[in-house]
Amino acid sequence: MSTLLRTAAVARLPRDLHPVAWWVWAIGLAAYASFTTNPLLLLLLVGVVSVVVAARRGDQAWARSFRLYVGLALFIVATRVLFRVLLGAVPGHVLIDLPEIPLPDWVLGIRLLGPLTREALLAGLYDGMRLGAIVICVGAANALANPKRLLRSLPPALYEVGTAVVVAVTVLPQLAESVQRVRAAQRLRSGATGKVRRLRRFLVPVLEDALERSMALAAGMDTRGYGRTAGIPVLTRRITSALMLVSLVGLCVGVYAVLDGTTPGWLAATMLVLGAGAAAGGLRLAGRRVTRTVYRPDRWRWPEVAVALSGVAVGAAGWWIARDQVPIAYPGVSAVPAVTLTALAGGLIGLVPVVAAPVPASNVLEEATA
Repeated sequence: MSTLLRTAAVARLPRDLHPVAWWVWAIGLAAYASFTTNPLLLLLLVGVVSVVVAARRGDQAWARSFRLYVGLALFIVATRVLFRVLLGAVPGHVLIDLPEIPLPDWVLGIRLLGPLTREALLAGLYDGMRLGAIVICVGAANALANPKRLLRSLPPALYEVGTAVVVAVTVLPQLAESVQRVRAAQRLRSGATGKVRRLRRFLVPVLEDALERSMALAAGMDTRGYGRTAGIPVLTRRITSALMLVSLVGLCVGVYAVLDGTTPGWLAATMLVLGAGAAAGGLRLAGRRVTRTVYRPDRWRWPEVAVALSGVAVGAAGWWIARDQVPIAYPGVSAVPAVTLTALAGGLIGLVPVVAAPVPASNVLEEATA
């Protein structure tokens, strides 16, 4: 009993949580957002994500990019509403009677401007909020998960693809860090006060810093032997290709069987298991051609399991609500959206990381040096 308590206490020591656990949690919340257009539930998800990010993000560069994703989400909502104003043709209560711009006869079903109704505005707002909530969930994963440790946690077969994905998703956090560093440097020195010259003094250092980071990344990847592969027998390569083909067919058929209500359940389960097993075997064989080692691999402890399961539970709750509580998940634009206790509880499960996840090590070091 004392050993279990000691292990549980060690898992709660200040450290960075496994990045895969953060991504599973964020994907679960994004799945919940994709299953509903209820603005109350979407605002609840955004609030849950914001609380978790504020409580458990570190002091690294990528942790400061969350506000950029929030800004992007607001831009998406505004753009969606604007398109509804320009192209909306939803009948209802007219708010503003805008003049309609005539279009050619070959443009059928599209109306430019015209009467602006309350239902059109609400429909655009609901759709934009759903997409914005998904973007904020992805931004939370980028702010909480260490991208370098995420790359180290990928299977060897996905190392090269994972490197490209990690580089792509870290562009925005690195750009945010460059912007903050350039702004801090410009506050310490005087210069041009005109808008054009001040913008040039701001953009050139940011672009130069991004280029220097790209060159440093390329040099580091070349030094570490990126892209170097090991020779494997021809038979192994053929078996790997066959397994990947079987997995692709099995997963496609299994997913189609799950979505099609007329397909027997045993067929869907069999094809999904066959596809997943073939994919696991193919990835394991394909990983033999990648020669790399992992120094001190990240371990999964009970906080990682709790955070990941909370994300899975939130996603499952959103799926259940979309299936059994359709008026709650997809409210109409002519009435006030309603919520149920189950829908609220499903979203609030996402707050588990505030209690279960340990404090990031960078925060403790910053407090110690302050």
